Amino acid sequence: MKNIAVLTTAAVISASSVTATTPADTAQREKMDSFISSLMSKMTLEEKIGQLNLPSSGDIMTGAVIDHNTEAAVTQGKIGGTFNIRGAEKIRALQQLAVEKSRLGIPLLIGMDVIHGFETVFPIPLGMSCTWNMPAIEAAARTAAVEMSASGINWTFSPMVDISRDPRWGRMAEGAGEDPYLGSEVARAMVRGYQGKYMSRNDEVMACVKHFALYGAAEAGRDYNTVDMSRQRMYNVYFPPYRAAVEEGAASVMSSFNLVDGIPATENRWLLDDVLRRQWKFGGFVVTDYGSIGEVAVHGLEDLPEASARALKAGSDMDMCSFGFIGTLKDNLEKGKVTMDEIDRAVRRVLEAKYRLGLFENPYKYNDVEREKTQVYCEAHRRLAREIAAQSFVLLKNDGGVLPLAKKGKVALVGPLANSAVNMPGTWSFGAVPEKYKSLKQGFEDALEGKAEVVYAKGCNLYEDPDLEAGCTVLGHEMRDPRTEEELLAEALQAAESADVIVAAMGEAAESSGESSSRTDLTLPATQRRLLEALLATGKPVVMLNFSGRPTVMTWETEHVPAILNVWFGGSEAPDAIADVVFGDVNPSGKLTASMPVNVGQIPIYYNHFNTGRPKDPSKRTFTKYISNYLDAPNEPLYPFGYGLSYTTYDYSDFRLDRQKLTEGDSIRATVRVTNTGDREGAEIVQFYIRDRKGSVARPVKELKHFDRIILKPGESRDVEFVITPEKLKFYNYDLEFVAEPGEFEVMAGPDSRRVQSLRFTLE
Repeated sequence: MKNIAVLTTAAVISASSVTATTPADTAQREKMDSFISSLMSKMTLEEKIGQLNLPSSGDIMTGAVIDHNTEAAVTQGKIGGTFNIRGAEKIRALQQLAVEKSRLGIPLLIGMDVIHGFETVFPIPLGMSCTWNMPAIEAAARTAAVEMSASGINWTFSPMVDISRDPRWGRMAEGAGEDPYLGSEVARAMVRGYQGKYMSRNDEVMACVKHFALYGAAEAGRDYNTVDMSRQRMYNVYFPPYRAAVEEGAASVMSSFNLVDGIPATENRWLLDDVLRRQWKFGGFVVTDYGSIGEVAVHGLEDLPEASARALKAGSDMDMCSFGFIGTLKDNLEKGKVTMDEIDRAVRRVLEAKYRLGLFENPYKYNDVEREKTQVYCEAHRRLAREIAAQSFVLLKNDGGVLPLAKKGKVALVGPLANSAVNMPGTWSFGAVPEKYKSLKQGFEDALEGKAEVVYAKGCNLYEDPDLEAGCTVLGHEMRDPRTEEELLAEALQAAESADVIVAAMGEAAESSGESSSRTDLTLPATQRRLLEALLATGKPVVMLNFSGRPTVMTWETEHVPAILNVWFGGSEAPDAIADVVFGDVNPSGKLTASMPVNVGQIPIYYNHFNTGRPKDPSKRTFTKYISNYLDAPNEPLYPFGYGLSYTTYDYSDFRLDRQKLTEGDSIRATVRVTNTGDREGAEIVQFYIRDRKGSVARPVKELKHFDRIILKPGESRDVEFVITPEKLKFYNYDLEFVAEPGEFEVMAGPDSRRVQSLRFTLE
């Protein structure tokens, strides 16, 4: 814990004064306005429209060589930025074209999807959210900013803050789960980590909050699919993390692919102008998602010229890869479909972002080759990633105290993910360099060197279908084992028979989650299930390591496997971090930020649901006629939001309020005593929930409102406090007014959303 505390504190100090990305005082703002106004007065219409054009480097770069078409486009001022290119020297060459060869010398934005680390890869964001450790999440973002900026990148398309309650949607891996309060805290931490203090340093980059808005609610969990919901749900559940990121000073926002109220987000004036800019006072610029203006016609709406005009008028400022702005805005202006003021407005926003990044003052601010040599995948960053990964793992089951394993005897490490370094970083790891990373096998061997023996066997391929496995590979195809399933299984059983304990490394491939990776079956693949059944039949203790980018269905495994550790995809240092937890050097403390269903038929499933008029008593798991329940499954998830075990145990007692009535300007202190009743030091995440028992509209059965991550020594007790104010009780009512309504409330405290103690109070 010592190292992470030091590194995290440093990250917090460097970002502590961030409240907005706007200049610190009026004089600085006036200086920026004057500079940009002067620059824009010199720009031709073509140069202005060029600033709104964001093509991919995949189209314009070949290795380290800039092709002739690109050179012409940059020198003619027809590109405002590009993305998915790395390397300080390579990017400097590209920047030189813009700065030294174009007429006005306007520098380029250089972006990349650095979602959870660059070369030093942290756990996937869903896994990282399970730490409930905001300083650590901020430190991870700070580290990513240091590394990507050392490689020449000044803009990250992160954080992704979409709320998702449907694990069929693969992009749940990129967010913080199902809860708006926790998601908002994560969004704030990541923006602080990326942007630092006004993006003034050369290791601070511009954040881009995505995907605005509602993308995580795609129908049937199918990526890019339709979204349709009430505005009340938008404001109370899905909007809060976006707004939190904007309030924290995020300098750019990316619009989403989906419809919002039947209109594509990229041209939705209510969303981009009324909500984002007028209600939330967002002062940065909006970039579209990849090709989304060009996709408007596929929704059954207008063609590219009309869509481009509507997108600009709605508030989209930069067109990613549709070539709609660069190709149609001049003609649209001549036809009166857009105005010069609308074009100038978008251009000014893009130029302001470049100014705030310091690119006009020093266009080569992010092109320090020496930094790239020393600040990318360095020892300090790797140590932090290892510590955060260990905190992200969620211990789901540990019957009989199987875990932690002793460092002695012989350990059979079996499974298709046991020797697969390429799968460790997880989805959206564009900066990853897998040849530098360990496999789990190597991590175990290093942890047990001189103490115990590791016997490895693959046991099976990830999937029976070779096409499915090939479709889920990352960074090139790992060789599928050509042996038959019978041969692989025989080898695994031989390894198991010779060992004292079996560790089964199973689950999804890294790219089974992420963009365009929706799934209808969230159970363990059949070939892996057969392997697991055979391992259990040996009678040896079995520990299952579940690799996943989403909550998966683990009902059978929970019934049969004595110990289950959900390790998500833990990043470049995952193998060492997993070994740390499995062999007891680190006590697991992760807790779920998304409910794990009993089966996919329960989806969408989430803890903060509404009651029906005929609610089921959760204590009664049997079917009851004419009550809202299933014939064949319980209403409750297999593992609830906030759930996670430890190698020690905790007791919650003496839950109390200092008063029972709350008035405007006052507060109530809810306090619970938490005691470590085991024999190991551990970190516990104490959770507080609120229920509004009677509202003008239906209210959720509970809502997370506060949490604390505390560390307790064996036998130690601590009082954990939640200060309840009227502000904490507010919500958006039917008229979308943000109000706290007088009446009776419950406050709950506990280790997860299911196991809570409850007290009542009144708001007057």
